[in-house]
Amino acid sequence: MPQLDGARPLRADAQHNRDRILAAARDAFVERGPGVPLDDIARRAGTGIATLYRRFPDRQALMRAVVLDALRRTADEARRAVEDESDPFDALVSYMHRALDIRTGAVIPALLDEISMDDEEMTHARTDGSDLMQGIIDAAHRAGTLRPDVTFADIGTLIVRMSRPLPGPFPREVNDSLGHRHLDVVINGLRAGDGPKTELSGPAMSFDDLQQMSPTSRRKVSRKK
Repeated sequence: MPQLDGARPLRADAQHNRDRILAAARDAFVERGPGVPLDDIARRAGTGIATLYRRFPDRQALMRAVVLDALRRTADEARRAVEDESDPFDALVSYMHRALDIRTGAVIPALLDEISMDDEEMTHARTDGSDLMQGIIDAAHRAGTLRPDVTFADIGTLIVRMSRPLPGPFPREVNDSLGHRHLDVVINGLRAGDGPKTELSGPAMSFDDLQQMSPTSRRKVSRKK
């Protein structure tokens, strides 16, 4: 989706540079945290620091853009999964693998304490993505292919756990491929069907429950005291 610069779409070369910076920043924030030098991000993107600042005036603007881009890309992949797969469970599996590739479940936790998630644009992007994911889950429940006790939060937090880089000297490509492998391992535990199923322990949390547990929600509660 082309980014608007004011009222005008960006030129193709400018859009390309912006996309490269966002991808480089996403990976750098995941791997090195929110304090990674912006010069390093520019080098990783193959652009100059002046190009980075032309698109993003400061670190906060870059972090916000990275999160917003991840949320929008995740929502787009949810739509594509529904379009590409006739079976709702297959759509859910496809969506989860695509979410790993975008690294949404890794970059948002890395930046959650650094930016506001509550402005209108961010809230719309979050709601769009969560509604699409809930729709896929509901469709798989109706089809009888997803275990009825699996919730939105189970899927969402599973993606987060699979997205986080492993500790130690794992190369990026090994870390990413292991994330997909481990997701394949747990998918059989999500599927409904014949045979004994282990009863799920722990809380069955909804999207609203997750919202209440988020750091931003806790900060709001603290400010009210």
